[in-house]
Amino acid sequence: MKIVILTGAGVSAESGLGTFRDKDGLWTQYDLSDVATPEGFERDPVKVHDFYNARRANAAQADPNAAHFALARLAERHSGEVVLITQNVDGLHELAGQEAIHMHGALSRAKCAVCDAKWDAPLRMTATDPCPSCSKPATRPDIVWFGEFPEYMDEIEAHLISADLFVAIGTSGQVYPAAGFVAKAARAGAATLEINLEPSDVSGLFDDHRHGSASEIVPIWVDEVLGPPDSSG
Repeated sequence: MKIVILTGAGVSAESGLGTFRDKDGLWTQYDLSDVATPEGFERDPVKVHDFYNARRANAAQADPNAAHFALARLAERHSGEVVLITQNVDGLHELAGQEAIHMHGALSRAKCAVCDAKWDAPLRMTATDPCPSCSKPATRPDIVWFGEFPEYMDEIEAHLISADLFVAIGTSGQVYPAAGFVAKAARAGAATLEINLEPSDVSGLFDDHRHGSASEIVPIWVDEVLGPPDSSG
């Protein structure tokens, strides 16, 4: 069985990293047009770098929680393929031992707004940092902003249409194209499961639902998928 998993901010919330769209989320504290658009970066790159420097420092102090570790255990022990796609940019899946397809970029990476070169980001970035490739002072976070197209979409689509089970964990169902993944997987014949604190905006498209905190629900679900440990030998 091929399992394709999409994770959102709800997976990392219990690691101390804020979600975006709940009543206390990041987008209630910041104007997204200022800190999460190419136009905002062009207007005030210092403000944008300050925002992402704070997020990068916060992520560097965070530890994976039980949900991250459970998904890593699933990838390691499941007899079939497990593909993890994440909207998160914090790197906690990798810290837990699992590679992920980062459709929205990563806080740990930087890119050049002029030549598109990419490299490992320092903990603190500034608007005058020169690109190591073209030397232009156009360094920006390697984050997919609003108005930009997510990364690896051809690869992601191929996984969605070949999935036997699609699982969305900790996502709001408000941001496309990720919100459309469940419909695409279902049309291709996959069973679908939503694990979320509460029903998302696209809950009605899923076959099954588990509601509760990710750190509690995900390990239980992983245990169910893997079954009892092999006691032979």
